[in-house]
Amino acid sequence: MENDEHLVDPTDRGADAGKAPGRGQPPHVPERKCILTGAHEPRDALIRLAIGPEGQVLPDVRAKAPGRGAWIGVDRPALEAAQAKGKLKGALARAFKGKPLSIPDDLGLLIETALERSFLDRLGLESRAGMLVLGSDRIEEAARKGRVQMLMHAADAGTDGSRKLDQALRVGSDAEGSGLRGLDLPLPRTILAMALGRENVVHVALTDRAAAHRVGHALTRWRAFVGHGFIGRIGEAEPRDISRGASAPAGLENVRGPAAGDDV
Repeated sequence: MENDEHLVDPTDRGADAGKAPGRGQPPHVPERKCILTGAHEPRDALIRLAIGPEGQVLPDVRAKAPGRGAWIGVDRPALEAAQAKGKLKGALARAFKGKPLSIPDDLGLLIETALERSFLDRLGLESRAGMLVLGSDRIEEAARKGRVQMLMHAADAGTDGSRKLDQALRVGSDAEGSGLRGLDLPLPRTILAMALGRENVVHVALTDRAAAHRVGHALTRWRAFVGHGFIGRIGEAEPRDISRGASAPAGLENVRGPAAGDDV
C-alpha cells in the first residue's frame, strides 16, 4: 500500500492498529481530510467518494467500497460551486493520483439521494429490530412516561397531531415551557410508510437511546449536506437527547466501516 500524506489516524496501519484504548484514554477517532477545504474531521462525519467500474466518481456514504477514496466535508451548495469552478475536478485528480475520472454533473444530487436512502435504511433496520414506536396513541403514551428519546414528524403531518405529541414529549421530559419538540422530517408520510413497510406513517418515535443516536447520525449527515454547512460541524440538524431536554451530538458509534483502501 502506497503512502498517503493526506491520511490522518489510519486504522489499518501500525502496531497499535485495532487495539482498544487504554484505561482512562479516550477512544481512538480516525480522521480524514476534506479534499476541498483541507480541514480534518472524524471520518464518520465526512462523505467518501470512490471510483466506479467505468471510472465515474460516485458517493460511498457507508465508506465500504474497495479501492482508493476521497473525502469531502462540505454541503451540496459548496460542492456544486466547487464543481462549477473546476476546483472539485482538480482536487479529485490529486486525490486519485491522476487516474482517468468521470465526474457526474449531478454528483451533488447523487450524494443527497444516497444520504436520504441511508437514513431510510437505518429507520428500516431499527424498525425490524423493534426499536420504533408508531401510531399517535402509542407514541403519546410513551412520551408522557418519559420513554421517548427521539420524536419525528412527517413533512405532511397535521399541525394539531404534531403539537399534541410535542406537548406529551415536554410533559414526559419535565421540560414544559422549554419549546422542546420533535423533528420535522423533509419526507412525506408515503415515503416513511414505504421505508417501514407500513400503510401510513405520520410520526415516528424511538425509546432506545442507542437507536436514537444511530438514526440521528444518519439524519444529521443528510440534512447537513442539503445545506447546513460542514457535515462534521452542525448543531441544528442534531437530534434531541430527550432525557436531558437539550441538543445532543448525533452518535457516531457503530458506523465505522472496514478499511477501504488508500484514502485521502
